Amino acid sequence: MTETQVRETLAQRLAAVEARLNAACRRAGRQRADVTLVAVTKTVSPAVAALLPELGVINLGESRPQELWHKAAELPPSIRWHLIGHLQRNKIERTWPLVHLIHSVDSVRLLEALEQEGAKRNQRISVLLEANLSHEPNKHGFEERAIPELADRISALKHVEVTGLMTMAALEHDPERCRPTFTALRSLRDQLQKQLGPAHPLNHLSMGMTNDFEVAIEEGATLVRIGTALFEGVA
Repeated sequence: MTETQVRETLAQRLAAVEARLNAACRRAGRQRADVTLVAVTKTVSPAVAALLPELGVINLGESRPQELWHKAAELPPSIRWHLIGHLQRNKIERTWPLVHLIHSVDSVRLLEALEQEGAKRNQRISVLLEANLSHEPNKHGFEERAIPELADRISALKHVEVTGLMTMAALEHDPERCRPTFTALRSLRDQLQKQLGPAHPLNHLSMGMTNDFEVAIEEGATLVRIGTALFEGVA
């Protein structure tokens, strides 16, 4: 595709995704502004990703820190980068200054390493705790029962702000089959919020992708991570 063709394709697909987002918000009685579209750019080049701000999308997601570093170096600083994949502790230092939100804190060791980096920088960073609610062995994330046990650790953090939870449902042909996973994440967030109290608002639920984001919105998603619906077949 030429650049013009890619831009036109992305504009058409964004319009289609927006229509789905708006319809899901209406069904759920929610405002469209309550849900952030994170365009997952892991399958496309920096040149393609750079077209998104022109189309009004500034929240971009990457699964691999190295790819985020690469794209962040080439795209404008107005981009809000979201790390949605596993973060190794030895990549925290380089990733920290680039990200708006880390969706994928999946262990106590990572949480503590981020706190140490924040203390060193005298800065704060926003993160989500990743929960493996589909119980798939190939996925990262805390087990459901482990998250309420983190309340005291979260309360003690000075440089890491836990602002919610993230999960990935199992891939299902029928997105309705994903609803129990999303309902469970919302319930888990509500339970943790009661433990933490108003000083630690857990405003965000990062859940829902191309196949199931409408159901996720109906169950309270504030961040949906969409790649395939935007970029399939786009080089």
